[in-house]
Amino acid sequence: MNSTVLAFSEPREPSHLAVNPRPFSEMNNDGIVGNSLVLWSALEQAELVAPTDSTVMIQGETGTGKELIADVIHNLSPRRHHNLIKINCAAIPPTLFESELFGHERGAFTGAINQRVGRLELAQKGTLFLDEIGDLPLELQPKLLRVLQDRGFERLGSSRTIKADVRVIAATHRDLNQLVLKGSFRDDLYYRLNIIPIIAPPLRERGEDIILLAGYFAKKYARRLNKRVNDFPPEIIEALASYDWPGNVRELENVIERAVVLSVDGILRPAIPKLKRSVRTSSASFKTLEEVEREHILNVLKETNWVIGGQEGAARWLGINRTTLTFRMRKLGITRPALCQ
Repeated sequence: MNSTVLAFSEPREPSHLAVNPRPFSEMNNDGIVGNSLVLWSALEQAELVAPTDSTVMIQGETGTGKELIADVIHNLSPRRHHNLIKINCAAIPPTLFESELFGHERGAFTGAINQRVGRLELAQKGTLFLDEIGDLPLELQPKLLRVLQDRGFERLGSSRTIKADVRVIAATHRDLNQLVLKGSFRDDLYYRLNIIPIIAPPLRERGEDIILLAGYFAKKYARRLNKRVNDFPPEIIEALASYDWPGNVRELENVIERAVVLSVDGILRPAIPKLKRSVRTSSASFKTLEEVEREHILNVLKETNWVIGGQEGAARWLGINRTTLTFRMRKLGITRPALCQ
């Protein structure tokens, strides 16, 4: 996630396409495009917690701007002159995650030909942002808990404890309560991370912000593409405002960027009505990729009587190794029935 998710205005002349955004409390740099109460409630919470070192959990759907709320917290904190280090827990293979987070010494494992400083150490005196914390491998969760409780860690292959002077902000689009109940997320880590919860509101709850954001993105891409754009026609404004935006602000930006690219004579006509029908039809008749994967793995496990490894195990029939299947089961919340234990 980046600036494509939650729009920040620039200190320039206000666009004829967007209302000049009001300043965010005492912030004298960038104003935020949006006047909705739910957005301002989240940002006021971010401002309130910023001066402290308390751990923050930002929850919200994909595309709502969780990372940029983390940016606000860091930029308003006493740590703002030090690094804000970001790590996506869903994007790093479990076998590499520990080295990525804690670093390693030369010779710590096969292929470790040089010393590596981990993200946690790079964030010293600053902030560590753990995005998609719900995907943190279960075996690494106690080690992160130790960092939060004892403020220390060791690089792989080292016995020397390094002090962790780091403020941690986590974010997730998943229901961590459900992950705790399924046993795929530690309850003690959840409680330690969830000291200050902040909700990033979905765009469908920010109806008054949609046209402001659309205007902001239209100006942004018109300038980038050196194109002139006019106001949105009334029917487009109505379509923009009535669409549910399941992809949130990221989806809105993509739609507006495409409209600017395809605009002729400055007229913006984003394909909202067609997109609206397509998404609603799809949501009623299709499952998500994760739902399909979970169902398929469950079917194979049932057929193999929940045997995972070996010649007749589920991993062989799925064409993956045993450890990969175990990881996917944990991530998808698949647990062996008691009768098959």
